[in-house]
Amino acid sequence: MIGGVFIYNHKGEALISRVFRDNVGRSALDAFRVSVIHARQQVRSPVTNIARTSFFHVRRGSLWIAAVTKQNVNAALVFEFLSKFAGILEAYFGVLVEESIKNNFVLIYELIDEILDFGYPQRTETSALKAVITQQGIKSQTQEEQKQITSQVTGQIGWRREGIKYRKNELFLDVLEGVNLLMSAQGQVLSAHVSGRIVMKSYLSGMPECKFGMNDKLMVDKGAKPSTQEAAAMESFHSKKIGGKPGGIAIDACTFHQCVKLSKFETERSISFIPPDGEFELMKYRTTSDISLPFRVIPLVREVGRTKQEVKVVIKSNFKPTIFAQKIEIRIPTPPNTAGVQLLCLKGRAKFKASDNAIVWRMKRMSGMKESQISAEVDLLPSASEKTHGGAKPTISMNFEVPFACSGLKVRYLKVFEPKLNYSDHDTVKWVRYISKSGLYETRCA
Repeated sequence: MIGGVFIYNHKGEALISRVFRDNVGRSALDAFRVSVIHARQQVRSPVTNIARTSFFHVRRGSLWIAAVTKQNVNAALVFEFLSKFAGILEAYFGVLVEESIKNNFVLIYELIDEILDFGYPQRTETSALKAVITQQGIKSQTQEEQKQITSQVTGQIGWRREGIKYRKNELFLDVLEGVNLLMSAQGQVLSAHVSGRIVMKSYLSGMPECKFGMNDKLMVDKGAKPSTQEAAAMESFHSKKIGGKPGGIAIDACTFHQCVKLSKFETERSISFIPPDGEFELMKYRTTSDISLPFRVIPLVREVGRTKQEVKVVIKSNFKPTIFAQKIEIRIPTPPNTAGVQLLCLKGRAKFKASDNAIVWRMKRMSGMKESQISAEVDLLPSASEKTHGGAKPTISMNFEVPFACSGLKVRYLKVFEPKLNYSDHDTVKWVRYISKSGLYETRCA
């Protein structure tokens, strides 16, 4: 089975070396370092054969974790072990970096002897290991954790510098949403959700504190805890419900920028933050209930013999008459054996794209509570198969842009406070804009 386990740093120095079999010697350490870590060309394969010896390796940051054997072993089993081994080390002392390996080398050797018996994996469940090896690892702080501690102690704000000045204080807020829908030909909603973002552009002097409120009432799941993912440097929580009365919205999950003070959000139900200078993403959210669908697509497909098909599609707008949708495009699929199409539409422009097997219908704008339709006669080539579309159900896709939030999210207030520079909320020019665009907005033809 496994003849030895090694952990190297980015320089190729062996931090951990545990050999189980006599046929794996010190030369194996040097062979892996020279042929893989210090190789002139990038090593793409996770398995390397050197002098009838197989090296399996995985990378975690700047560390290389390698298993070596001279036998014909199950490669999938070895990689599963290496992945489990890395997970065990992270469970004991956190992030895998060179410093944490050096600080916990005694614990690591003890863990290796417990999970491997003469090179055979035995016990790899973290909970079972912690019952046997109760020693706690020494956790090394990452640079981001050190910055966070420094910020908490000194009060330093890393995302905004001091001394910013503007002649005119302005704040722009965009509520951007993507509407996704899958509807049956009979009008039944099969799936629907909205993915939204709140993007801000801040041109404010000094170190202002902003307060942002949305909808009427806010109820948050107390069991949800903020996330500490370093990739996005964001704080997140999961909520049960935002608003239980008319004017409220149900949100499944949302994520905040790191500048948001979550403690105030939990107590006051308002979003307080000191904004970064310029453009940034304040919040991301997702909702699946009480979605206002801007358009209803009603398809009608009728077969006329085996060489002709009549298609009629009706588009209905479901928003206020004073609102206009823009950049409307409807793609109606046609059978693969389509020979030609005759189109009739009273509004917009339509054409048949043979390369995509689809009718593309475009309209510049459409007001609310209106109805438009397109009719088409599709000439088909004779085909031996009766099902022209095969096994897949064809769908009519739609693209659009509307100036309102389909989730129902509304900005109730946006206040700015800056006591040091003596300018108030009334001295700040604020702009709020809502834009909803189609994501995968599809209706089945049959």
